[in-house]
Amino acid sequence: MINGTVVALKALIGVILYPPERGEIEIECLVDTGFEGFLTLPPAVVEELGLPYIAPIDANLADNSLLVTNVHQGTILWNGVVRAVPILAIGRRPLIGTALLEDYHLGIDFCEGGIVLVDEIG
Repeated sequence: MINGTVVALKALIGVILYPPERGEIEIECLVDTGFEGFLTLPPAVVEELGLPYIAPIDANLADNSLLVTNVHQGTILWNGVVRAVPILAIGRRPLIGTALLEDYHLGIDFCEGGIVLVDEIG
């Protein structure tokens, strides 16, 4: 089970990231059910952490525009399991997308300080 908190009507979850040749860090991420990928991090953060580059992709944004962005490899701790996931270098704030939430139940109490709960289905 993964817990987070609602702050200013934003569902936030801390994700443990294992950058290459560094200790673990926790990054506060916004849950974005409109994002179908795994994670995004701002490009400057991806560069600072030295995440390995994979390839460029065309990202389809909420306004249906396309933007070329870079995909990097990241290693995270998700529900007690270390996982390798693609991370898009895009935007101004870290996002958790629905690919990371697949096979999980997401519950959010949308009030200040509300509980964000992510739990495996079944």
